[in-house]
This record gives sequence, structure tokens and C-alpha cells, in this order.
Amino acid sequence: MSQVVREFYNSQVESEWQRLETPLCDIEFASTLRLVDRYFPQHGQVADVGSGPGRYALELLRRGYTVTLFDLSKEELLFAQRQIEKAGLCAEQLIQGDARDMSGLATGAFEAALLMGPMYHVIEATGREKVLRELWRILKPGGTTIIAYLNSWGLIRTGVVDFPNLYRDPAFLRSMLDEHIFKGRELSSFTECYWSTPEVALSEVEKAGLDIVSYAGAEGFAGGMQPLLARLAVDDPEAYANVVQVAAETCELRQYRDSTDHLHIVARKKGMS
Repeated sequence: MSQVVREFYNSQVESEWQRLETPLCDIEFASTLRLVDRYFPQHGQVADVGSGPGRYALELLRRGYTVTLFDLSKEELLFAQRQIEKAGLCAEQLIQGDARDMSGLATGAFEAALLMGPMYHVIEATGREKVLRELWRILKPGGTTIIAYLNSWGLIRTGVVDFPNLYRDPAFLRSMLDEHIFKGRELSSFTECYWSTPEVALSEVEKAGLDIVSYAGAEGFAGGMQPLLARLAVDDPEAYANVVQVAAETCELRQYRDSTDHLHIVARKKGMS
């Protein structure tokens, strides 16, 4: 991950904390926690790699896990530490580092791990291989992980609202059916990033020696509906709450999981824990 990515997240701490409270991202948050509750062991050591400002770390700590936070951004980690202390909780460690080199995390130390973010920003395939090898290394045999990718097949729909100016080029629009790399400021509200497809993402994870358990489209049937969800959350909070609940419950259904912004792969390291 580049210095550009580090600087972006160092400057976006508050907005990254608030992101998971927005109507569409609230569904992403709920579906991820559903996957945690369904597939993670009931207790143990968890590595939150790409922890950001600590949203998921807090929920893991509240569930009784021992949590180590690992992130590229020093400012995100400092913010996470404050939020964790404010909640009266305590993380095992907070480590600043690049996910391609998790040498600060012990080999075979974790029953589970979240990898939520790093795969968005490692634009070279060899770099993503390093991240997944490191993830494999830190997991115990039988350890479970949730790996997040940005998914072109979902983002092609989201772009109609979020970046329609790029669709003036029909070649770009067609290119969204495949992997995509953004450098510089092509996306005005984001930073350097990589968008995968379900086929490529699943293949990368399997090649790293991890068994696919399941995968989900984090936004479920509500993918691409940000403006409508924002309006519904204000106009009919009860209906909106039901959408969040059911979208999270159905995020693994095959009719939704390939076509949302965030693809979440549940995988397990071969062997018995």
C-alpha cells in the first residue's frame, strides 16, 4: 500500500468512524457482524487487520474476544485506542504496519482474523498474495477469517450515483465487468484502490491455502440503493430497520452475493484447531 493510501486514512479518521453509521454502510456493518457470529469461534484471539478506527474491534471486544488491531494508519489506531478506552475495554495490542508484512503478529497465534480493507488498496496481485500468505501464517490451524474485497460487479451499479462522470466513456463502463485499478484522484472521494470480481477474489483466497467456507455480498439486496435508503431511514425508520435486518440475514444468498459493493469471503486455514 502506498504512502498516498496512508495519508488518505490519516486524514479521514472521523469520516471513516462515521461511515458505518450511514444507511447503506449500516447494512454492511450488520452483515459483517452476522458473519462473525455465525462463523467465528465463540472465544479466542482475533486479529483485526485493517482495523481502521476500531468499529469492528469494539464489537469483537464486547463479544469477549481478545483483539489485536493492525492498521496502516497511525491516526486511525490512536483514535481506535481512545474509543476502546472510552468503552471501558482493552485491546491486546495496537500495531501500525503494512498488511503485506505482519511480522509484528506471531505465527499461528489467532483463532480468527478480520481482513477488512487491505485488499482494497494493494493494487498488485503479488502484493495481495503476500497479504494472504501473512494472513495464513498468523492463523492457527482451523482458524477462520473474513476477507473483504471491493467488487466491480456491484460497484458498476453504485457508480450510476457515485461517479456518473466516469460513465461518459463507454469503454470505462464496460471495463467495470472485470478487475479495475484506480490510481491518483480518479475517484474524487476515495484514494488509490483495487476492485476485484468474485471469481478472481475467490481464486486468490484459495491459492493462498485457505478453504472457502462461504461468501457474502455485504449490502445484500440493498446494494446500490444509497439514496433510497437514506430517504427511507428518515421517512420510515421502522421499514428501514427491517431492511437492514433482512439484508444482513440474506447476504449469503447467491442471487445477491455477487452483485454488491463489498464481497466478504469466509475462509478457514486447513487443519484442526
